[in-house]
Amino acid sequence: MVLVTGATGFLGSELALQLAKQGNRFRCTKRTSSTIPAILFPFEALIEWVNADLLDIFALEEALKDVTQVYHCAAWVSLKRADKKPMIKTNIAGTANLVNLCMQKKTRLVHVSSVAAIGLGKPGDLVTENHNLDLDREDDGYAISKLESEMEVWRGIAEGLHAVIVNPSIIIGANAGIKGSGQLFETVRKGLKFYTTGSCGFVDVEDVAQSMIALMNTKISGERYIVSAENRNYKQLTTEIADGFGIKPPTIPANALIMGFAWRGAALAAVLTGGEPAIDKVSAQAASITRDYDNSKIKKAIGIDFKPISTSIKEICERLTSSV
Repeated sequence: MVLVTGATGFLGSELALQLAKQGNRFRCTKRTSSTIPAILFPFEALIEWVNADLLDIFALEEALKDVTQVYHCAAWVSLKRADKKPMIKTNIAGTANLVNLCMQKKTRLVHVSSVAAIGLGKPGDLVTENHNLDLDREDDGYAISKLESEMEVWRGIAEGLHAVIVNPSIIIGANAGIKGSGQLFETVRKGLKFYTTGSCGFVDVEDVAQSMIALMNTKISGERYIVSAENRNYKQLTTEIADGFGIKPPTIPANALIMGFAWRGAALAAVLTGGEPAIDKVSAQAASITRDYDNSKIKKAIGIDFKPISTSIKEICERLTSSV
């Protein structure tokens, strides 16, 4: 039996979709309040849904009954400063619980981390799996939670757990809608005038799920893999998104002063509306940093041919346009 945690999320649902299309019968965890994604409705005969919070060790143990492979996609993601400490604590504790049970049951694990847990390279160098986040200088709660969750997996590996870790860059895809990375597309569509000077890696959600399944079916253990298709600067990216919507692209470079106004304005709007800020201080600062990634290790391991980011952008713009 295969178990997928976080299967109601963007990546987890795509992973479940690919497993189902391959004809697999498997189990997925969800919270009691979670909604099953519509893309999985056609495969209800193949998927067994169980309510199991990762902090509920008894429910988690029951979910792992007869399970030999686990894909761990579940994580709390938030930009709210108030969520920083509980998010770190929850993500680490949930991963620790899962790692401990996988060790007991000799279950193979593919753990989803993030490039946020890898940190930066030297100027001009591509970031590789050998880089590590400097916790003493990091303020991003999500990045901290992903690195320390990763450390729980490494602890398990040291104690005999068969596991691999994937570190995706920014994941995009049509099924994101206007949440997560989809917010960028929606912001451009509404007439974004500014672009930031930084760059980052991007990857289609289909490729991340494909990479995880391929790695699960190898005997590789004790390795981490950056999963990233292409590095794009934000001017190039936002221009291509605007072209996909048939609108004028951003033309004004956003300096540190403008980004400072942006995150402060977003924070105020979030307070007034009760929602999450579209951008926070950490994200605003990161948007001006060059974060380019080396994907040669994952290519060598599984021979993946990544979907071009231009193709993904076109698909996303078409989906969002048709949904208006």
